[in-house]
Amino acid sequence: MIASGLLFAAMGAMIKYISVHLPNEMVVFFRSAMGLVALVPWIWRRGFGQFRTQRLRGHLTRGLAGLVAMYCYFYAIAHMLLAEATLLNYSTPLFVPFIARFALGQNISHRLWTAIGLGFLGILLILKPGLGLFTPVSLIGVSAGIFAALAMVSIRELTRSEPTLRIVFYFSAVGTAASAVPLAWSWQTPEPGLWVLLVSMGIVGSLGQLLLTRAYSYATAAHVGPFSYSTVVFAAGVGWLFWGEVPDALSFVGAVLVCLAGILTIRIAGKRAIPLAEISNRR
Repeated sequence: MIASGLLFAAMGAMIKYISVHLPNEMVVFFRSAMGLVALVPWIWRRGFGQFRTQRLRGHLTRGLAGLVAMYCYFYAIAHMLLAEATLLNYSTPLFVPFIARFALGQNISHRLWTAIGLGFLGILLILKPGLGLFTPVSLIGVSAGIFAALAMVSIRELTRSEPTLRIVFYFSAVGTAASAVPLAWSWQTPEPGLWVLLVSMGIVGSLGQLLLTRAYSYATAAHVGPFSYSTVVFAAGVGWLFWGEVPDALSFVGAVLVCLAGILTIRIAGKRAIPLAEISNRR
């Protein structure tokens, strides 16, 4: 899990650099397309028959929610401190209970309420609304966590009848197809060096996904999930090393609270083993 955190932080750094030269629409498309390319060996070996489904609407909901989360996350990376954008994306566990409550009728325990409240206090410290810094890009960063939570709840529903590979395939297919549409007006031919980074971004992200999935196959979410916040630590280090980014005191305290709340939420609500398909929500 820690190794996957390092790879996801590296992917975030690549996205931040590429976003200076290419529009967000292209970055999202190549990330989705590379994820689909990574599935080719499994598709070739098992055939397309395994992808027949009776739950196309559920796959579309999961795919589009995940895609919007990716647009928001990548945009936040390009316009915020890398650590803060990553942290807001990792606020997903704080929003999952709300969506599960209204969509699935699941109750929220008192302990979970406490953890969630702590996390939202941390988010407020990062966004600093009282200091006039409550900017649109901050709201977009929070939206990444909200839409990722929606995608995760959709995955939980899909795992009742759909295997992991099918869920991952439809997410990649929906994401690639939908993100290809904006290319009609946003395409810019990348320079040779950017092509290398675009491909590397997909490879690093797919490898991080693989390590993340392996981590959850060995332990429950309550045990291994908290280590996913290592991505935030690595992102802070990368942001400082390459861009000289240093979060202010309020953001640092907020980051600690969000990480603590996320860890508590995972441990309280994730005592059972997490379905492997659930991991496909990440990035």
